[in-house]
Amino acid sequence: MKKWISILLLTSYLVSTTELYQLLKIPVLIEHFLEHKGDNPETTLASFFKMHYDNPAQDEDYQTDQKLPFVTHSSHLVLVFTVNPDFFIEIKKQILPDHHQKIHSYDDDFYSKDAFNSIWQPPKTC
Repeated sequence: MKKWISILLLTSYLVSTTELYQLLKIPVLIEHFLEHKGDNPETTLASFFKMHYDNPAQDEDYQTDQKLPFVTHSSHLVLVFTVNPDFFIEIKKQILPDHHQKIHSYDDDFYSKDAFNSIWQPPKTC
């Protein structure tokens, strides 16, 4: 189930943020090709693509031609970030006194220098 949900989410993301949404227009492409094939049985797929993508002309089916995949492009997801001109950062310089306090770390209570230093001492009995 997780696999199908992740595929669904990835697909919806890619379709909404890239040109993959153009692939959803493939049924229009097939239908329009079949219309041309019905008008002229000698129309091949290559001649259909050449007619519509290589050198498109404004003919009677121009509105349908504009619905074909990868003919028109739209700006899908555009993000614009601006900075507020009134935004500023104030930096204060604080001078510390000469005597420094010890900063306690979170593990001071659990750390014993003597225990770790005793590891490197030679054995007491032989």
